Amino acid sequence: MSKAFTREDDVSDLPVLPPLISPLPPGATNYLTADGAERLRAQLAGLLDGDRPALVTAAAKDAEGKRELAQLDQRIRYLQQSLASAEIVGPSAATGKVQFGSTVTVKDRKGVESSYRIVGVDEADFARNEVSWLAPIARALMNATVGQRVPFKFPTGATELEIVKIE
Repeated sequence: MSKAFTREDDVSDLPVLPPLISPLPPGATNYLTADGAERLRAQLAGLLDGDRPALVTAAAKDAEGKRELAQLDQRIRYLQQSLASAEIVGPSAATGKVQFGSTVTVKDRKGVESSYRIVGVDEADFARNEVSWLAPIARALMNATVGQRVPFKFPTGATELEIVKIE
C-alpha cells in the first residue's frame, strides 16, 4: 500500500530503532543480583503500565510522541530480554573474599576510602556506587581478601587499593 493512503496519526508508523546493545561480551552470562533483578522488573512494570499508555496517546498526535514511544518500546524490549536471559545470583555465604554481590570498601595510598558494590551489567549505577562485574575495578578486586593490597590503574594514574571491608 502506498504511504499516501495511510493516516499520519497511525501509531503503527513508529520509527524503527535498532535494538539496544548489551554491554555483555558475546557468550558471557548475564548475572544479576536478586535486588537488581527486582528493580529491573519494577522499572519494566512502570514502563508498561504507566509510561507506555500515556505515550500511545501522545504518539497518535505528533511525530515527537511517536519517537518517544519508539524509544520507550526499545527500552522495554531490552529489559524483557535482559530479564529473560538473566541468571539471578542470590547472596552467597561469607567467604572472606570479594565476589559478585559484595560491597567492598577500599582505601587508596592517600587514605581515602571508597565503597563499590559488584553487580550485573544491567543494574550498574555509578550514583549508587554499583559497578558491573566486568568493570576494571571490579575485576581487580574480585577474590581479594581484607587487608590485601590490589594494584589498580585509574585514568588519573596507578595506585594500590587496600581492602578494608567486605560485606
